Amino acid sequence: MTKTPKESLTVLTDIVLPSDTNPLGNLFGGELLARMDRACSITAQRHSRRIVVTASVNHVAFNKAVPVGSVVTIESKVSRAFKSSMEVYVDVWIEDRESRERTKVNEGIYTFVAVDTTGAPVKVPKLEPETDIEKKRFEGALRRKELSLILSGKMNPQDAKALKAIFH
Repeated sequence: MTKTPKESLTVLTDIVLPSDTNPLGNLFGGELLARMDRACSITAQRHSRRIVVTASVNHVAFNKAVPVGSVVTIESKVSRAFKSSMEVYVDVWIEDRESRERTKVNEGIYTFVAVDTTGAPVKVPKLEPETDIEKKRFEGALRRKELSLILSGKMNPQDAKALKAIFH
C-alpha cells in the first residue's frame, strides 16, 4: 500500500500563554519542541496506523521568537517512509492577530519508528509525494538518512549513493 503526505497531515493550533514563556516573554524552546513532537507523532501514527516512537530529532531551526499571546500553528507531514521508519517534516507558523497573515517561524525534521505492542519495529506503507515541496523533501530525506547513518558509524561513506550523487 502506498500513501500520500496529505494523508498524514496534522495541524495543531494553540496559543502561547505566559506560563509557556521565558523571562523575555517568548515561548520556551523546549515547549515548542514538545508541541512539534506531539504533532509529528500523530503524523507518523496516521501514516503507519501503528504505535510510533521518536527515534531522533534530526533538525530544528529556531528562526524567530514566538511571543506570548501568539497563535501558533504546527503543520507536519511524512516526508519519506523507509522500512519501519518515517521522516516527518514540521513547519511552525504564527498568525498576526489583525491581518491573520501567517509567518513561518520554525521548522524541524523528526524520525519515528513504527512498532508493534512488544516494541519491535514493523513495516510502514510507502510514500508517494505529490507537490513540488513534497518531492523536494522526499528526495532530501534519503540524503539526510545516509548522512545520519555515516555520522553514527552505521554506514560507510562510500556506500552513500544519494549523497555521492550531489557531488558528482
